[in-house]
Amino acid sequence: MWCIGRITTEYRVRMYDLLSLYKESYNPKRPTICFDEKSKQLLGQIKKPLHGKVIREDYHYVRNGTRNIFMAVEPKGGKRYTEITYTRKKSDFAHFIKRLVYDRYPEAEIIRLVVDNLNTHNESSFYKTFPKKEAKRILDKLEFHYTPKHASWLNMAEIEIGVMERQCLKGRIPDEVTLKTQVLAWQERRNKQRAKIKWTFTKQKADQKMKKYYIA
Repeated sequence: MWCIGRITTEYRVRMYDLLSLYKESYNPKRPTICFDEKSKQLLGQIKKPLHGKVIREDYHYVRNGTRNIFMAVEPKGGKRYTEITYTRKKSDFAHFIKRLVYDRYPEAEIIRLVVDNLNTHNESSFYKTFPKKEAKRILDKLEFHYTPKHASWLNMAEIEIGVMERQCLKGRIPDEVTLKTQVLAWQERRNKQRAKIKWTFTKQKADQKMKKYYIA
């Protein structure tokens, strides 16, 4: 977080926007959803692991490719939704968000979507994937909020991905079926717990800690 250089006006505007968004009271009609993605390498065993108090694995393994994990988390609603994909192209992103809009949040008036600056995370993904009318219907339900460049720490989806990695993705996962099974079980458990993310970093704290980096 603190490995930053000079903070531009654009950085501050985007940071203040997100911090204001995170400060708002929970509104299920206008949920704030943080989105991110990570890749997971699939590693198969060559020799059967030895199970005891500690699992002992041979250092040899076989590479079975990688898969992408989409993560959408509603920090104040205690919900998160994941999806395993072979790629993370514009169409993958567009289809995932479409399902989020229509299947997960059909009653929402607008979804405030927090994303980073990857070139798939914008309106063009929807117009490239769907007919123009369909793309517009989806986009009319979305309000994009972008993190500053090189400031992914402002996206709470990174926190949830970190939890997923610690609780679900440790050790070798040999194939896509196992990955999907483990991630889905973790997702269902976290949603049943209504696990939320408590965000405490505010505009006032940002100004106090980072002011010396601001470019006037």
